[in-house]
Amino acid sequence: MTAGKPAIEVKGTDKTPAVRLDSDTGDLSISGCSIPENADRFFSPLFDLVEVYAAKPAPRTTVHVRLSYFNSSSSKYLLDILKRLEDLHATGDSVVSMHWYHAAGDLDMEEAGHDYGSLLEFPVVVEGS
Repeated sequence: MTAGKPAIEVKGTDKTPAVRLDSDTGDLSISGCSIPENADRFFSPLFDLVEVYAAKPAPRTTVHVRLSYFNSSSSKYLLDILKRLEDLHATGDSVVSMHWYHAAGDLDMEEAGHDYGSLLEFPVVVEGS
């Protein structure tokens, strides 16, 4: 990692997703299950680190979301993070895109990916596996 640039690496649990941000490449990965008992306590520090990243972003920021399930409070915080990245995209400081992965046949997660895509002003690709 470059000195002064943040790196996020949070190991996932049975209730919280694994999160990794490589500030050099701009790759942000969120994977696993997101049903934290206190979503604010889990997501607020991540949002703060994304804020720091946004001050000195990589030229491209690619978000990879591979969630098997997430609850409504996680959905709100995830959207907050994605909206912050949307602001980054709008300024032209970094070209932002997202890949939303879902299990084949998981219509709820596929629909969630499309829903986020309709709310964001950067490219979102929804892919089944």
